[in-house]
Amino acid sequence: MLKSVYHYFNLSLNHLEELIITLLMGSATLLIFIAVLHRYLSGYAIPGLQDALLSINLSWAQELCIYMFIWMAKFGAAYGVRTGIHVGVDVVINRLSEENRARAVLFGLVAGAFFTGTIGTLGAQFVWEIAHTEQTSPDMEIPMWWVYMALPLGSYLMCFRFLQSTYQFWTTGELPHHDHGHVDGLEDETQEHIVLLGEAVEVAEEKEHAHAGLTEKQWEEHHAHEHPQGHSNSPDNRPKGD
Repeated sequence: MLKSVYHYFNLSLNHLEELIITLLMGSATLLIFIAVLHRYLSGYAIPGLQDALLSINLSWAQELCIYMFIWMAKFGAAYGVRTGIHVGVDVVINRLSEENRARAVLFGLVAGAFFTGTIGTLGAQFVWEIAHTEQTSPDMEIPMWWVYMALPLGSYLMCFRFLQSTYQFWTTGELPHHDHGHVDGLEDETQEHIVLLGEAVEVAEEKEHAHAGLTEKQWEEHHAHEHPQGHSNSPDNRPKGD
């Protein structure tokens, strides 16, 4: 029961994490594009259009994009721990014995959890102090503690991911690893097609063998005579390259 609850909680957290990163990245990119387009088009003396663009105030766009990228960076760092995409130098660790390597990896993971947990706690205290002031952002004039909330939330999430990786390595001996050539959904489909194709070829050869009424050796000799280059794996029968 507890495992099932944790599984659904972790799955929901993964989706929420990815959704926040995707929305922040897409929204910030779109907002920057609109702000730049607005800036350049408002410089052209086009009757009607220039006055309409100058009446639109987008001075807050840059500030909002900065805050969005801050939040995206904090949640993206946690996503990086979960998927194993952070850059690490492991030349020395890989030269250690298996036992010492495991100790070094566990120490690094626990240190990462301790560091991010400490940053999250200090960040939460800082946000609490800022929330009791009237400090606001320069352009949008929103409470600054809204912006600084990215620090404790992102750091605590990153700490949780470090603890997850620590438990995974402790129980399985494996670390999260990201395959840069992997595309979600593509590998399984390709593998399925390969298996189906292999099965079809095998069935066809079995039918041909059965219908011929020959022994294994006779069938191989007959097959090699019919297809001297296409179905022989010997070096003498392979097509020679340039």
